[in-house]
Amino acid sequence: MSSTDPFRNYPRTLARLPRVMRLYILHCIVGFALSAVFTSAILWLNVAGIGHLVANVSGGWLAVLVFFTLNGIVFSGVQTAVVLWSMDYDDGTAGGGGRPIHLGEPARVRAVAPTKTAKAWAQPRNL
Repeated sequence: MSSTDPFRNYPRTLARLPRVMRLYILHCIVGFALSAVFTSAILWLNVAGIGHLVANVSGGWLAVLVFFTLNGIVFSGVQTAVVLWSMDYDDGTAGGGGRPIHLGEPARVRAVAPTKTAKAWAQPRNL
């Protein structure tokens, strides 16, 4: 394991997971932390009166919980996607299985000029 792995020593159950699962769990935690900061900022700054509404309505805590949870799901997904897309991936091959692409020569097709009988179907008929 590398020295940048946050789960290398503790907890041991996470240390035994595959590296990609540890990466996903870590960035889900980061995403939900960002969601907590975002939800707190929305409530504290009283954007569109949401902070006042949540504080003065019965069941406002439920709205905060749903807001936090749904933003946590979104932020976790985005955080994980950004980390995965920014990873450097090089397996040593040139792509395409490492086989060269052979384009070859175009196939020759014999073109035959149409005969008079072949053109008969295209003549207009007098009905």
